Amino acid sequence: MGWEAWIALSAVIVLLIGLARNWGPPEFIVLAVLLCLITAGELTGSPRLPSASQAIAGLANSAVVTVGALFIVVAGLTQTGAMTRLARPLMGGTNVSIAGAQARVIFPVAGISSFLNNTPVVAMFLPVVNDLCRRTGISPSKLFLPLSIASTLGGLCTLIGTSTNLVVSGLAAKEPSLGELSIFDPAWIGIPCCLSGLIYIIVCQRWLLPDRKPVISRKDDPREYCVEMSVPVKSLLIGQTVEQAGLRHLPGLFLVEIDRQGEVLPAVGPQEKLREGDRLVFAGHVESMVDLQKIAGLVPAMDSVFRLGTGQSERSLIEVVVSDRCPLLGSTIREGHFRSVYDAAVIAVARSGRRVAGRIGDVVLQAGDTLLVEARPSFVEELRDSPDFYLVSGVENSMPIRHGRANLALGILAGLILLASMEWLEMVTASLLAAILMVATGCCSSGLARKSIDWSVLLVIGGSLGVGLALDRSGAALAISQSIIGVAGQNPWLVLAAVYLTTMLFTELITNNAAAVLVFPIAITSANSLSVNQMPFVMAVMMAASAGFATPIGYQTSLMVYGPGGYRFSDYLRFGIPLDLLLMVICVVLIPVIWPF
Repeated sequence: MGWEAWIALSAVIVLLIGLARNWGPPEFIVLAVLLCLITAGELTGSPRLPSASQAIAGLANSAVVTVGALFIVVAGLTQTGAMTRLARPLMGGTNVSIAGAQARVIFPVAGISSFLNNTPVVAMFLPVVNDLCRRTGISPSKLFLPLSIASTLGGLCTLIGTSTNLVVSGLAAKEPSLGELSIFDPAWIGIPCCLSGLIYIIVCQRWLLPDRKPVISRKDDPREYCVEMSVPVKSLLIGQTVEQAGLRHLPGLFLVEIDRQGEVLPAVGPQEKLREGDRLVFAGHVESMVDLQKIAGLVPAMDSVFRLGTGQSERSLIEVVVSDRCPLLGSTIREGHFRSVYDAAVIAVARSGRRVAGRIGDVVLQAGDTLLVEARPSFVEELRDSPDFYLVSGVENSMPIRHGRANLALGILAGLILLASMEWLEMVTASLLAAILMVATGCCSSGLARKSIDWSVLLVIGGSLGVGLALDRSGAALAISQSIIGVAGQNPWLVLAAVYLTTMLFTELITNNAAAVLVFPIAITSANSLSVNQMPFVMAVMMAASAGFATPIGYQTSLMVYGPGGYRFSDYLRFGIPLDLLLMVICVVLIPVIWPF
């Protein structure tokens, strides 16, 4: 190897160590390593190291743009409640075994993740699965890790199921002998892997998954509120029973009573039918209140003096703690004209960690009261330093759901899939069109669209593409591939297995996208050295880069369920290593059959 190859290889080693030991944010580490390579190339004038323009060209790669557009598409689906509407009915009743509950979760999640990025899919299903655990009494540790794994397995089945597939597809498109992959090309190997993984979950969970309580639970939240919701005119819930409306077993919530035209129904039975104008009084924790706000057919039961001028879609939930200098102390919320003073509507009050009974407007404010208010997002910044409140804090993911546009959002997603699968438009064009339609039709606000883009993911992908280019141009990829061939011999099956294993190990230690980008040039060079078809090696990298289940850092969704499921690092090793090896065997055996050498 030349000195350029040694520099590139050293940079990759530093990158791997930095990401594995968590020296800093992944995007910072990747870009810092890329900057070092660019600097070395400019100082030495070597053409074998990428220039600045060549290195940062990865940020404009079509795969990066496509992933960014899909973030907005998913935000529109989330903001309209489209996925939640489909997911909750799939959870069924409470009389179910552990295996049955897992089947309810993993098969729908895998199906949805085939067409949506798995990270937001897991985020949408977390409260749904938490609800299922609470209603069935099943330990969350039996469901949350299967949820994460199922989303990853589903993502293997299509080109848009995960950002890794898009990145590998973008790299493959630059190879003259490969060209651009179609949306369902990965399905030939992705579906067998997915089905095998889902069966593994149900069969092996009894011995390999712990039965453990979570470290953090909603029940640990000491703040309990009392909030009133009403059934408005033409609500979808009119005529439904409490149980049919899904209000019977809400996680962290209890339906205290129904106020029906002045008549109070204190012990609400599951068969009680809802009527127009009913005021439902719930008690529960703040996170539960966020879920309550997202139920289609219910609106906050606020009198006209409490209503805000701005549209509900432009408001969010905010917690404030009343200080001893608040001018409204000693007066009721109604008499103090809280809405007029702060342009915010109080929808719940907690005092000393306990709910305050009675109508919200009649509550007399005291110092230390915690109020849950509905206000414009700028409320937090404007009143954060106000002497009227000890604390002003926004509640995460509390923007109201735009239920009326759910069907429209699903239609846009269906159009994206149709345009991409029929190859009428390129993937990047179809994704950008879908993202623009989500904003233009009101399925997603422009502000939320900007916030929904995970720039750290895009920077990691773009920066990793630059590092991968350095591996290729410097000759380091060729040297590594020759070493792999030297160990595996001239047998393409063994070389394929070595490429898959290398990618999988990188995925367990660093980000999946970075692993795919770093190993891709090695895989292509290995195929060229053997004078065989490149496609089997491309698909091996694509599958292995997402199939890392043995550590919680192997994939972002694994970290998302770590705390809620009460897991330990050893749980991932015990459950993930056999699954890693199972998928490796399936891929190494089937890929050359589907795409011959």
